[in-house]
Amino acid sequence: MRVHVAAVAVTGALSLSALAVPASQAAQAPRPAEERPVIGKVVVNGGKPIVVGTTSRQKVAVSITASSPSGVADAYVFLWHGHIDEVDAVLGQDQARGACTVAPGDPATSTCTATITIDPRSALGRNSLAGTWQAAGGAVAATGDPGDESVNETAASVRLQRFSKLTVNAAPEPVRKGRTLTVTGKLTRADWETKKYAGYAAQPVKLQFKKKGAKSYTTVKTVKTGSTGTLKTTVKASVDGYWRYSFAGTSTTPAVSAAGDYVDVR
Repeated sequence: MRVHVAAVAVTGALSLSALAVPASQAAQAPRPAEERPVIGKVVVNGGKPIVVGTTSRQKVAVSITASSPSGVADAYVFLWHGHIDEVDAVLGQDQARGACTVAPGDPATSTCTATITIDPRSALGRNSLAGTWQAAGGAVAATGDPGDESVNETAASVRLQRFSKLTVNAAPEPVRKGRTLTVTGKLTRADWETKKYAGYAAQPVKLQFKKKGAKSYTTVKTVKTGSTGTLKTTVKASVDGYWRYSFAGTSTTPAVSAAGDYVDVR
């Protein structure tokens, strides 16, 4: 049984090669290389990071292009985390078979598409799973021979990130010109272990201002989050406009900007 029809998430130390090879194929002698499919391009989530919160399922589109002299009967993608010799999590396709389309003018090549649904309540139990995952791609030739299958265990990579939130509040409102504004906020991100949102500490966050009628924000200063993700700084009020905090993101957490808080300066 291939991984894409096995469990959605696997925990514990596992051998990727054991996961990738069907049991019926494992005992057979290798087929000649020219009869096995060539794995081409694998695309996960359109090439963008996958961002997952605490409760909502995320449906991720995957595709794989493969070629075989006899054509391609099926191709599939699964995501894995860990090391090539010690996999600690696997995410498989929702479908047992991909939806394959033959390339125009090239019957040997097909692109197959499917989806992978990620449910943080069951598939992501550790925050350490955030970061880089590998995408393995496999294909089965149209020969009908069970030995005509290929797997590329590191065909592509994708980032899996913890959804982030950012708030802002500028006070007092309204304020007299020249007086001090206190701008507070908080940066939080999904905690896959508690299924809640937790503060993201020691992160640089930009305080930005957009004058009333302007089209874009300008960075005023950079503030670092506290131990619970809180933000606080002061500025002088000069003109009407919007204040916000903006976080550039990290490898495990996506960028996020707070909705602007309008301050009337009198």
